Amino acid sequence: MAGFRIGRGRDNNRTPQQPPRQQPYGQQQPPQAPYGQQPYPPAGPPPQQQWPQPGAGGHGEPEYFDPYGQQHPQAPQPPYGHGGQGGGAGHGGYTNDNPGHTQVFAVGEDPYSQGATYHAGPAAAGPTGPRLPWKELLRGIVTRPGQTFLQMRDYAVWGPALTVTFLYGLLAVFGLDDARKDVINATLSKAVPIVLSAGVAFLICGLLLGAVTHTLARQLGGDGAWQPTVGLSMLVMSLTDAPRLLFAVFLGGDHGLVQVLGWATWVAAGFLFTSLIAKSHDLPWPKALGASAIQLIALLSIIKLGTI
Repeated sequence: MAGFRIGRGRDNNRTPQQPPRQQPYGQQQPPQAPYGQQPYPPAGPPPQQQWPQPGAGGHGEPEYFDPYGQQHPQAPQPPYGHGGQGGGAGHGGYTNDNPGHTQVFAVGEDPYSQGATYHAGPAAAGPTGPRLPWKELLRGIVTRPGQTFLQMRDYAVWGPALTVTFLYGLLAVFGLDDARKDVINATLSKAVPIVLSAGVAFLICGLLLGAVTHTLARQLGGDGAWQPTVGLSMLVMSLTDAPRLLFAVFLGGDHGLVQVLGWATWVAAGFLFTSLIAKSHDLPWPKALGASAIQLIALLSIIKLGTI
């Protein structure tokens, strides 16, 4: 009886050993995770979606945590129209174009280009062949002007243009009645400077008129380069007046045949100038003719009619 009372008394003084009572939900201390692993999240309401900071995580995917410490990376969504297999290689369908990711581009790469730069209007036509030698260039302006101008639209022709225009200026003096009389009646020491100055004057005149024509063509929407335009216009100016000048040297500028040839060659010059500007600047023929109008009027007044 005594032993029973003693044991019973002891049992009355303390409660039997029980497992520790769990704390209310949301106040439980987080258990310690093994070394080298991430700690278990505290118990409580399910956390909201967590996005890893830069440098955390494998490939930058958004991760979700559950109360049991398991991380579940969100499966990447394939881009629209690519089915279930897409994205970069080695990432299991991962693509940088998914929402929340950053597209990576190489140095110097244009992320917005689609392989060609956007241009307003039609693309400019490039040269259709190599640079023509000077003999083929002069022959091509007369026999096949359209193809020649298109082929030489991006090539400077300063050598043939300056040479032909200077030689034309030397002979043009003899095509004007008053200038021819001054040269013939002058001594050699005075005639040479007159002839040379005439060649330089026609050279400068060709450069200025060609520059004006190029400027007008650009104002009307052309896209050609100024060096080919000016050089080719100088060649057209000189070559088209060569038949008239040949007869004017012997017959004089006032002869009837010379006058007819002057008007015919002026019309031919208008055709060649229009073709030149149309091919070099990608302009329709009305705009091309308008761009070369000032040069045509100047040639008619200075050379063909000799009124200036």
